[in-house]
Amino acid sequence: MLKQNYMLRVSGLLLLLLSFSACKAQQTEKKSSLQIAFIADVHLQDIFARFQDNDYQGIKNPVTGEYANIRTMNSQLHSTRIFNENYFAFLEALNDIAKRGIRQVVLPGDFSDDGQPVHVRGLRKILNEYSKKHGMSFFVTTGNHDVVKPFSQEATKTDFLGKDGKEQIISSSKTNLKQQENQLEPIITSDIKNWGYKETLNEMADFGFFPQKNYLYWETPFSGYNYESYTYDKALKESALEKRTYAVKNTNLFLPDASYLVEPIKGVWLLAIDANAYVPNQKLSGLPNDPHDFSGASTGYNNVLIYKNHLINWVKKVSAEARQKGKILIAFSHYPMVDFNDDASPELKLLFGSDKMQLQRVPNEEVARTFADAGIQIHFGGHMHINDTGVRTTANGNTLFNIQTPSLAAYMPAYKILTIHSDTEVEIETVVVSKVSKFNSLFPFYKEEYTHLQDIKSPDIWNKEILKAKDYEDFTRWHLKELVRLRFLPEDFPVEFLKSIENLSGKELLQTNKNTSDIEKQLLFNNLTIQNFESWTGFDMIFDFYRLKNADELAIPEIGINRLKQYKMVCEQLEKSNDNKLVLWSKIFLKTMNGKPSNHFKINLKTNRIDRINP
Repeated sequence: MLKQNYMLRVSGLLLLLLSFSACKAQQTEKKSSLQIAFIADVHLQDIFARFQDNDYQGIKNPVTGEYANIRTMNSQLHSTRIFNENYFAFLEALNDIAKRGIRQVVLPGDFSDDGQPVHVRGLRKILNEYSKKHGMSFFVTTGNHDVVKPFSQEATKTDFLGKDGKEQIISSSKTNLKQQENQLEPIITSDIKNWGYKETLNEMADFGFFPQKNYLYWETPFSGYNYESYTYDKALKESALEKRTYAVKNTNLFLPDASYLVEPIKGVWLLAIDANAYVPNQKLSGLPNDPHDFSGASTGYNNVLIYKNHLINWVKKVSAEARQKGKILIAFSHYPMVDFNDDASPELKLLFGSDKMQLQRVPNEEVARTFADAGIQIHFGGHMHINDTGVRTTANGNTLFNIQTPSLAAYMPAYKILTIHSDTEVEIETVVVSKVSKFNSLFPFYKEEYTHLQDIKSPDIWNKEILKAKDYEDFTRWHLKELVRLRFLPEDFPVEFLKSIENLSGKELLQTNKNTSDIEKQLLFNNLTIQNFESWTGFDMIFDFYRLKNADELAIPEIGINRLKQYKMVCEQLEKSNDNKLVLWSKIFLKTMNGKPSNHFKINLKTNRIDRINP
């Protein structure tokens, strides 16, 4: 009996030990999965910063008494990004990342408002604080708003909020500033100029742009050493910006290139591609480092293929070495490598024109083909402030997954988490930043602005209902709705087409072809009634199109499956219309509803398979 009890106890202990070992194995397996957070298009404006050469501190919050230097609500609602509240959203996202224990954070460009010294300094302070407090490492690349031109230039913003709700001009120079009647005295500070590469990279030196002692490896397209011969001292010597330049095609000019490759953790290579391609003017000034000799860089990769061919050769080399050395290569840059319109760009061009809907920013198919064949499998981009996944497979059988990271400064505010499970399997999750502390703390300022706009009888005054937003996500939703009303409809939509759709009810749109029997069958099949279509208008459909265009799968729960069924039915009827514009609109909408997985999904890099992960 004693022996039997002893054996039972031993068996129990063995089971307990086996269970503990299995648990530890699971923990080890989980721990081996590396996570990297991606926050694109932060567009940080340090609203509480102080200028170094001017005592101006902004205006006083009528409720809190705190001074802030913010832009007007009117300017925010005419821009594709929020200028002010995203400051709080960025801190919220960083806090969330810290709570998750993620230590590697990537910012794929447009980390600043417009590369102004005051804002770049403010960002550096924030990143340094989180680095020290949470052990985070940040890896940054340049966007078109960080280095507006390759060299520093004077700049002016006319839409800061000043006393009594009026606009306040803040400029880096008095040149060309003309005082107008009833205008506030302009504020002059060099802190508002646009920095160039030299100043921006020096300020952000600790965040990937230059080698650090804790990096396992670091190089640029211009490095003369290799992985085997690498030392920190060699990298530091060759990292000087004057050694990282390329010749501009058809000129005798040279420009900096901020691209770099870094191995922050053993086995993982982060490839930061500086895809800012500045096109030279036909007539050059002949002056050294003249920012006005170049256009801005917002076009992205289409111009990279023309002006920065050295990057393609470098990417090929890096990709080949990554495969040979067994490194997981994750590329990131500011610009998308794949069509971000769910392949609806051809129809969008036909309906709206090639210069509308930001279609000039859509990368040519050659871009995806070039970088896929160069060896890039996963690329994280930004620039467009949208949530999207684009996939391209070349004739050579190479597949590129382009992950568009949303902006915290637009609808829907979110960041991405990449989890590397193995060298062949990765998982990507989109985290919506819905609740943000202090998101409405600036609203008292806007109430003063609204009163002023009423007093001067502004013709396009914004809807003050936005000041009732229940949380930050709701605030960005209102931002998009007002942006559609105040800017997108008048600027992008053909007048006659808008008239034919905007104010019609869903029922009227459904009955465009008056095919009653077909409609009744479809209603029955979808478990809908004709009354369902009376609750919305063409404007609602347009707004939901933008919600889907911006947020993709993230917008589906709030639009609702039934409403999406209704839109699908309407589109199927419009496709039978004799009106070519309505046919195009239906094709665009249907494609926008049916994109690749973009919320939470996994990618098998061996089979190139992408699968949704259901919540």
